[in-house]
Amino acid sequence: MSYRVIALDLDGTLLTPAKTILPQSVEALKKARQAGIHVAIVTGRHHCAIHPFYQALELDTPAICCNGTYLYDYQNKKVLAADPLDTQLALQVIEMLDQQRIHGLLYVDDAMLYQTPTGHVTRILNWAESMPPHQRPLFRQVPDLADAAREAGAMWKFALSHPNIPELQQFASRVEVELGLACEWSWHDQVDIAKGGNSKGKRLAQWVNSLGLSMSDVIAFGDNYNDLSMLETAGLGVAMRRSKRAPKK
Repeated sequence: MSYRVIALDLDGTLLTPAKTILPQSVEALKKARQAGIHVAIVTGRHHCAIHPFYQALELDTPAICCNGTYLYDYQNKKVLAADPLDTQLALQVIEMLDQQRIHGLLYVDDAMLYQTPTGHVTRILNWAESMPPHQRPLFRQVPDLADAAREAGAMWKFALSHPNIPELQQFASRVEVELGLACEWSWHDQVDIAKGGNSKGKRLAQWVNSLGLSMSDVIAFGDNYNDLSMLETAGLGVAMRRSKRAPKK
C-alpha cells in the first residue's frame, strides 16, 4: 500500500539521544515530501520546543503538540484547533501536586512555566540553554504556579516527573479517577496530564480527515505509551525500540 501521510513522534523516535535529527532522516523525509507525501510532527512537546526540528525538516504542515491537545500552524503562528485544560481542574491538579511535593512544568500559551527546578525540569532547561537564542523555547520560573495558571490564556498540559515511580503512578491514577483528566506516560519517570479525551491519535485523525484522507493512509512512528493512540489506528504503526520503558498502568 502507498501511504500518503508520515506521522512522526520526536523524542525517542526521530531524534537521537543528543536531540538531533540524523542527516539520513532529513534526506529521506525530504524525498517523501517531494513525492507528495505529507510529513507531520506529532509530539508531546510544546510548539515552542520544536522549532529547530521543524526548521531542519522544512515542513509546511501544522504540528500536533502536547499529545494532541492542540494543532499549531507554524506559518501563521496560530493555534488551529485545541482542547485545553479547564482552569479549575488545573488548579486542583496544582493543589494535589503541592500536597505530594511532585514538581514539573505547566505548558501554557507560548511558554512553559515551573516553580521548582528539579528532575525533568532541570534536564529540559539545560537542553534549552544549549540551543541558539532564536530557537530557544521560552521557560519562566514563577513564584506561584496557581497564580500563573489563573493568568494563563490557555493551559495545554502538565509535564510531571518524580524520582519515586510508584508515587507518580499513584498520583496519575488519582488524577484520572478523581478529575477525569488524561494521563500519558512519555518516559519512565514522566507523566503528562491534559484534558480528558485528548490523544495524538485523535488529533492526527482530525487533521488527516481535513486533507480528505483517512488513518489507513498514515504510517506512524512512535516509541512510548503516549504514541499508542496513533500507532494502533494508523494504516501502519511502527514502534521504535527504547532502552527504558514507561511504567505499565
